[in-house]
Amino acid sequence: MNTLDVRVPGIGAWSPTQVDWTLLRESLRGQGNQSAPAARPAAEVLPQAERRRAPATVLLACDVAAQACAAAGRDPANLPCVFASAHGEVSISDEMCTTLARAPRELSPTRFHNSVHNAPVGYWTQAVHCHAASNALSAADGTLAAGLLEAAALAHADATPVLLVVYDAAANGPLADLLGADASFAFALVLDPAADAQGARLRLRHARSDDDAATQTGIDLLRALANPAPARLRVAAGAGRVLELEIKA
Repeated sequence: MNTLDVRVPGIGAWSPTQVDWTLLRESLRGQGNQSAPAARPAAEVLPQAERRRAPATVLLACDVAAQACAAAGRDPANLPCVFASAHGEVSISDEMCTTLARAPRELSPTRFHNSVHNAPVGYWTQAVHCHAASNALSAADGTLAAGLLEAAALAHADATPVLLVVYDAAANGPLADLLGADASFAFALVLDPAADAQGARLRLRHARSDDDAATQTGIDLLRALANPAPARLRVAAGAGRVLELEIKA
């Protein structure tokens, strides 16, 4: 199969100044105002005790995932999911490295537990009682492409909608300079393989690329989904590869 077609019936998004998809969509259309700056996503899908101790990546991922499921009218307990993050929980990683260098015996098992790459998808599936397939992946600059391909391929393979969650949190310490991750951002898409499903159509094609022009990002994808005009994007998908996206309302 050269291409994968999916519909996008549900979208969620969070940034410090646009805390849901409605606000971000209006902003991307040049119509909306910023919300009051928010330090942390609400992530109300999580139990209160877990919200208090959960790291930023968990809050980001769970908040936008719940938004997307609600918008699509889908029960998250039945949705397979793919969680994609380029950097993972870098703030806790920085904290643990500092602790190991200063006082190794003080390293917190809870902080280590929350540092692993699949912590957000673990919190999510437990909170919504999801027993469907779940996956967590990272592919550096190719993370968006990898997540889209994984989720779309799974949707077609199993003939079922799939939840895709893409997120990264602001970094602390030396990693902040290395990664350039100075702000938290997350979005989620429900991808439905049914031709008659609601939402914009997203066509994916994985191809070879001889240039470095594929620099479009998640915000470019969301801008295309926010506007009614058809759009074409090229997203980096690894050395010599590109993910071509065609979006139609």
